[in-house]
Amino acid sequence: MTKNILLYTLLLPFLLQSCTGQNKKESLMKENATDSIKKEPIVTPKNTAPFSFVNNGPISQVVRTIFQDSKGNLWFGGEGGAFKFDNTMLLPMVGIQSETGKGVTVKAFSEAKDGTIWIAHTDGVSSIKGETVHNYYKSDGLISNDTWCIAVDAQDKIWIGTINGLCIFDGTTFTPLELPEGVKDTSVGISSTKMIHAILQDHNGKIWIASNAGLFSYTDNQLVNESKQFGITTPFVTKLFEDSKGNLWISTKEGLYVVQKGVVQNLTRGKIEIGKGIGSVTEAKDGTIWIVANQHFLYTFDGTKLKEFQQKEGIKRPVPFEIYKDQKERLWLVGFGGASRLENGTFIPVTKNGPW
Repeated sequence: MTKNILLYTLLLPFLLQSCTGQNKKESLMKENATDSIKKEPIVTPKNTAPFSFVNNGPISQVVRTIFQDSKGNLWFGGEGGAFKFDNTMLLPMVGIQSETGKGVTVKAFSEAKDGTIWIAHTDGVSSIKGETVHNYYKSDGLISNDTWCIAVDAQDKIWIGTINGLCIFDGTTFTPLELPEGVKDTSVGISSTKMIHAILQDHNGKIWIASNAGLFSYTDNQLVNESKQFGITTPFVTKLFEDSKGNLWISTKEGLYVVQKGVVQNLTRGKIEIGKGIGSVTEAKDGTIWIVANQHFLYTFDGTKLKEFQQKEGIKRPVPFEIYKDQKERLWLVGFGGASRLENGTFIPVTKNGPW
């Protein structure tokens, strides 16, 4: 039975002005004689002033991911759950929860054609459309509640990567897609032989899958192990990125690969001491590629030279999980310590009150 919960448009108790709402009695609506929807009251703020936290600080102590939707809203996910900045105020998303009603850690966002936001987290997956949250769990057919990545393809199918493998959701049924058994990464706290780290659909419609069994592609109902032909010897492929020229960037525990016009190159071999490997990758406005390495360091690549980024002294930035370019072509960095945005050559902290 699918658990559907109305999303609170919630302002925390720290609002400078109070807001009121009319509680409604819970009711159950039958869907197809099996499903039911639990209604919860919607709290609508009466004030329209920008949201202000009395106790200003990081959006969350740990922000794992950032995403901007087609309407320009910024989404932040981490150990504090999900937050949305709608260009006016920062709102915590209440209703995204475990099957037992507990909070979750958000790991990834994606968006469907109709504007539905899909969210991968520590206790299943959730979708937000308008003011309605739908939570899906293993009891609904999901192969694992411990989800790590999510992507919506061109046919609006939801690809979900978990600690126990990959499945595809068509709106009704979760269908597993079996990958070969991989290797457990003993250098990290959470890992498995079936771990899926990232899913990407490229400009040609091909699905790419990063896993603990290597790199795979999926097209025309065929799964292909791409690691062998790309010369990737580690089983641990962690992140995927496609740049504005259609080049595919592949982050692994042994380095960063780039596929340009069918030619594969390990960009970091002999240039960066890898350690824990390469993480998030994005592209700046000028075409420069930004790279997270060893979970601590930032590098830039201008097409010729790989260079470590040096933060100005006295200004702290997060220990990075992800680097991201928004629709205004501004670079964001999120991780341990919250969120920062690149301004005039340095990453400045963005707190609950901005600056936005």
